[in-house]
Amino acid sequence: MYIPSADRYANMPYRRTGRSGLKLPALSLGLWHNFGGDRTPRTQGEILRRAFDLGITHFDLANNYGPPPGSAETAMGRALATDFAAHRDEIIVSTKAGYLMWDGPYGEWGSRKNLLSSLDQSLNRLGLDYVDIFYSHRPDPETPLEETMGALDAAVRQGKALYVGVSNYSPEQTREAARILKELGTPLLIHQPRYSMLDRRPEDGLLAALDELGVGSIAYSPLEQGILSDRYLDGIPEGSRAAGTSPFLSAEAVTPDLVSRLRALNELAAARGQSLAQLALAWVLRGGRVTSAVVGASSVAQLENNVETVRNLDFTDKELARIEKLLKGAERG
Repeated sequence: MYIPSADRYANMPYRRTGRSGLKLPALSLGLWHNFGGDRTPRTQGEILRRAFDLGITHFDLANNYGPPPGSAETAMGRALATDFAAHRDEIIVSTKAGYLMWDGPYGEWGSRKNLLSSLDQSLNRLGLDYVDIFYSHRPDPETPLEETMGALDAAVRQGKALYVGVSNYSPEQTREAARILKELGTPLLIHQPRYSMLDRRPEDGLLAALDELGVGSIAYSPLEQGILSDRYLDGIPEGSRAAGTSPFLSAEAVTPDLVSRLRALNELAAARGQSLAQLALAWVLRGGRVTSAVVGASSVAQLENNVETVRNLDFTDKELARIEKLLKGAERG
């Protein structure tokens, strides 16, 4: 029988999500890549249990996470029914809908039909009556935003979600979504953008919009699919995501210039007593503007390394200036 660590809340910082009453851990565990059918339930369980022991209370999912789609929610459901059965009220479970999940015209995007059907499927896989956060995973160019936000509001009113969020929305779309939800009486809690040292698009108006609206933020891909780690300091290693056929990271992205900058960032990280991955996570979380950063983990050791980040989230002005100089011209996207 799993008994959580008694000091699991001792070291992880918890940050208020916008102007809401909900706090999230500075680091959340994402189940995007490592909780599908290619990983054993034993390994998945070890990672989930260790995450909780380290103070990670938020588990980030989507209906299509796997592979195959849905398998990550099934894995999380298994843990919720066993290891975490007595701890549901200590845990934040989030899921999303909007990307392709099933065949036919209702299997993706932002219609009321898709979102609410998807949520019912997610709850079944998770074995839950409700999720804590339900997201619109991406804006739908052909469905009125009023319909998409109305579906999120309905999820809350039906008792199937406590809070709602959006992901991959532009600043303008986020403002309009927040306006609609406010009128409906279900505030927009959080936005999940892609944000890292190498993808700084949220700085072009989105973070300012979230500050203005009092909406929280949770960054995904803060390590840029592993580029911002020690894996690529000597180029592209065999067996890495960039060496394979991943649609999320190509070999062309790992240029000699980028590798040179990564090495310089790694030296700066070492001077701070951190790994490059820890530096990159701390940078995303700097100043408290971002509520949480989503990290993935293929092993307990990788998870533990990432969580060590929270021991040093502060930067000197000199360090930030040096990082800015090294990042200049290196951004992707």
